[in-house]
Amino acid sequence: MPITSTILDVALDRPDQLALVGTEDRLSYGELVEDSRVSFAVVDSLHRAQPEPPTPAVETRGIPITAVSTASAFFTARLIAGLAGFRAVSATIDPRWPLDHQIGVIRTTGIGLVISDSSALAEALSDTGWTGTVISPAAFAEREDRVRRQGAQAPAPAVRPASEPFLMLFSSGTTSNPKAFIKTRQQYRDNVAVSSAHLEPLPGVATLAPGPVSYSLTLYAIIESLATGGSVHVADAFDPFTIGSRIAAESITRIVAVPAVVKALAEAADRSRERFRGLELVVTGGANLPASIRSALAAVLPDTRLISYYGAAEIGFIGDSRDGDGTWIHVYPTIGAQIRDESGAEVAEGELGTLWIDAAACSDGYVAGTTDAVLRGPDGWASVDDQGRIVNGLLQLAGRAGDIAVTGGHKVSLPEVERAFDSVPHLGEVVAIALEDANLGSVIALVIEGGAEAEPAADGSPGLPAGKAALLEHARARLAPQFVPRRIYVLERLPRTVGGKIRRSETVDIIMSGQGHRL
Repeated sequence: MPITSTILDVALDRPDQLALVGTEDRLSYGELVEDSRVSFAVVDSLHRAQPEPPTPAVETRGIPITAVSTASAFFTARLIAGLAGFRAVSATIDPRWPLDHQIGVIRTTGIGLVISDSSALAEALSDTGWTGTVISPAAFAEREDRVRRQGAQAPAPAVRPASEPFLMLFSSGTTSNPKAFIKTRQQYRDNVAVSSAHLEPLPGVATLAPGPVSYSLTLYAIIESLATGGSVHVADAFDPFTIGSRIAAESITRIVAVPAVVKALAEAADRSRERFRGLELVVTGGANLPASIRSALAAVLPDTRLISYYGAAEIGFIGDSRDGDGTWIHVYPTIGAQIRDESGAEVAEGELGTLWIDAAACSDGYVAGTTDAVLRGPDGWASVDDQGRIVNGLLQLAGRAGDIAVTGGHKVSLPEVERAFDSVPHLGEVVAIALEDANLGSVIALVIEGGAEAEPAADGSPGLPAGKAALLEHARARLAPQFVPRRIYVLERLPRTVGGKIRRSETVDIIMSGQGHRL
């Protein structure tokens, strides 16, 4: 279902129904339509005022690109939703990315307008000779006020052609140069068709999607809610101290968030269960869901359902898990899935390999200039190099290509090693790594983040709530012999991306440099 069509329909039938809600601001569907006319008028005038505008990537078919790079979830959401009904390509750039990554994607993709309050970004872009425009959210809002006073709004938003480019998204940006790709309106409509059939973004439902809109999970929650006539509540970050009162006051029944937020949600609900009683469904994705988080949520909110979905921003929704740790996936009926080897041949059932997907929502490919990676194969199927196996019709995820190690001739999924330690009380975060070994090719090591709850060791190194012997015994009871770590290290703090994910390769570098304490 196209987003603009639904926005216009709801604005006509129920103009006062809430569309976007922030911590301080809110827009009804009727107000969103009028707001979009103002926003696009400002965006269009800024693009047209450029004497020598940057040339947008060929994949946008000549449509100017507007990027929003701000920590304000509400501001970003209303811009993305507002521009959807016009000839415009929108992008969100995480302001926490390294500056050179931000500059790189802006220049290589031909982004012409950036809404950002970063003076460093504006100065750096100017120094490169970029001919586009940077404007702060405050200055943008002033121009919007001027448009309202002058009555110079753009014509009403309208349903655009299905093949028209709609969004420019990025696959990374924290540890490597971001890969850009385009979503057409039809591809997003196909994606909404899948998620609305399985993840329940129903008409009139109030969904909370806390977190940066630069995350594809948050961005998509906004799109799908508006595309199905719901209300979406956004927040710059998850605040465990106010979330309960907001859920109760706004009658929020559905939350879309990454697993780390679900964990914090369970802890907040344990302190004030009554405020969370109306919560019916939690949808999570973007990372593996440990079984311990599912159990924690079920213990405090037994009537709240939890769906852990799996997908890739480039491809779309693929399937979900409704019990366990989220690694055994029921692939959706409209999605094709195969496990293939390095030559592209399909492997036997149960064997590890690269996951290939056939989905209508899949992007056509990456934007030239941002990467030479190939998304789709000659047969039209796509892969982002996720590894897995298929057993009895279920897909088991095993991580990305860099998450598979070979030790003594055996393939080992490093995320599987990590999951075996989920049930160790108070252990804290862990990451499994592969270290070079002359005899086995590599050996599996476990690196543990030293927790504040554990007493330091006698030599002053970070302590653990369980000793090495107990940890190895725990692992042997749950893992095949080749998966059991041969070495265990402790770091006071594991390296993470700006989004909170542990950096496996950087952890290897730290351990190899001798910084970790070996048990």
